[in-house]
Amino acid sequence: MPHLLRPLLSLGILAAATSTLPGQARPSRPSGPPTPAAVRRAAESIDSATYRARAAVIADDSMRGRDNPSPGLELTAAWVASEFRRIGLRPAGDDGTFIQRYRVRRSRIDSSSTVTATARGYATTWRLARDVAFLGGRPSTAAAPLPVVLLSGLPADPTRPFGDVAVRGAAVLNVLTREQFEGPAINPLIVQGLAAGVGTWIAVVEPPAPRWAAWLRRGLLVEQWDLIGARSAFDVGAAPVLAVRDSAAAALLAAAGTDLATLRAPAGQGIRVLDGVQLALDLRQVVVDEPSLPNVVGVLEGSDPRLREEAVAFVAHMDHVGVTATGRCAARGADSVCNGANDDASGTVGVVELAEAYASLRPRPARSLVFLVVSGEERGLFGSSYYTGHPAIPLERTVAAVAMDEIARNTPDTMIVIGKGFSSLGEVVDRVVGANPELGLLALDDLWPGQNYFTRSDHYAFARRGVPAFVLYGGTSAQTHRPDDSVDSADWGKAARIARVAFYVGLDVANAAARPTWDPEARARIVEGAGN
Repeated sequence: MPHLLRPLLSLGILAAATSTLPGQARPSRPSGPPTPAAVRRAAESIDSATYRARAAVIADDSMRGRDNPSPGLELTAAWVASEFRRIGLRPAGDDGTFIQRYRVRRSRIDSSSTVTATARGYATTWRLARDVAFLGGRPSTAAAPLPVVLLSGLPADPTRPFGDVAVRGAAVLNVLTREQFEGPAINPLIVQGLAAGVGTWIAVVEPPAPRWAAWLRRGLLVEQWDLIGARSAFDVGAAPVLAVRDSAAAALLAAAGTDLATLRAPAGQGIRVLDGVQLALDLRQVVVDEPSLPNVVGVLEGSDPRLREEAVAFVAHMDHVGVTATGRCAARGADSVCNGANDDASGTVGVVELAEAYASLRPRPARSLVFLVVSGEERGLFGSSYYTGHPAIPLERTVAAVAMDEIARNTPDTMIVIGKGFSSLGEVVDRVVGANPELGLLALDDLWPGQNYFTRSDHYAFARRGVPAFVLYGGTSAQTHRPDDSVDSADWGKAARIARVAFYVGLDVANAAARPTWDPEARARIVEGAGN
């Protein structure tokens, strides 16, 4: 049998092994809540064996890593839609289907791009792929020259990396040693700069000649992905990230009265504005194509005549990073497929399991439930960002969003609740974990606040538009974006128990008289700070 048919065969096995639920009809007014025994049975229907079997469908080698776009991603969307249909959800995608489509633009930087630098009568032009390497971010053409902020080394206080120096709209020229550039602190620092609104981030570093040549070549191949017609929730800034070698930067710094060697010495570390120095960007893009990508959306109508107009949303992403040929999947020996079993077949299957568990309850939860499996997360939260602009139930009536991402690895007795303290949902999680000791899980708050994990999963698209939200997360993993993130190496018992936490939390919120509430400081930072 052709290898490509394995997912469809697995789908048939699963459908035959599970009782078919009746088509969804608008429920009548409930006579009372489901019994505790019925709730327990529904929660315990989320078991590790079925969970693993479902994950094996979409994390199979034949799915080729579910890249954006790819045939494997489309097969996965079709599989999720078929599960939603079998369960009896109402289609909430396009034209009466479960599939919601959106378009993205793929582009690359043009080799004619330049950066022009001036300082007190001195002027020079750095050319892409010769003098300057494009490392990432978004190419842009500045309307006017940018002032320059000189950052030498890494900041002493990572929580206030720029001190009292304003970096919004400036070009940050970051002089680094090779060790600093290759260390763990540089990426979070650049992300902080993008979030602060820098106009560009330019690392001044001296790599070995072969590595520099590779950077130059790779810069011309780096793909820029953009959500067409909307802004991605993860789009923290439009700034390009570049690198120049010492030979290009030394003359500019000397013209500004600064010695490059002194800046790398411990005594030279710090941040300041370089008076009289400006950088003008002319970074052009060439469009490669504009493909469409799928989300899958289903709704389970609530049982309460009033509260059914509101909803709780459950979300996970079905996309991953493909195969080694795409450049984002790191090969392990002869294995070239990044299966994405933990990231995020674990969350995707969790959404399907939740839909099936809730559909078995009589009466159903009071509020309606939205089950959303998105694509484009690995490219920048594209699918969830598009959905929040085109929701099945208006966001002002979506009372909470619960995401699941990478929940099948690491210690079996802990889970991370990213965003736990940002709303009253954290109290619900604590109450659920305390009331269900058989789950054997400790609910930890974000262990890495400096890594901005709250902005890096699909719940964030909801949060920045005002919906209280969090993500259940299993923790960082060495297997992420590697072929050994496979079904056989994942902990499906842990994934099932975390999905049960999501079930109990969702049921609590769906049946509560009052909506969840934001922590005021978190709302000011996440919602108002996002410009909504």
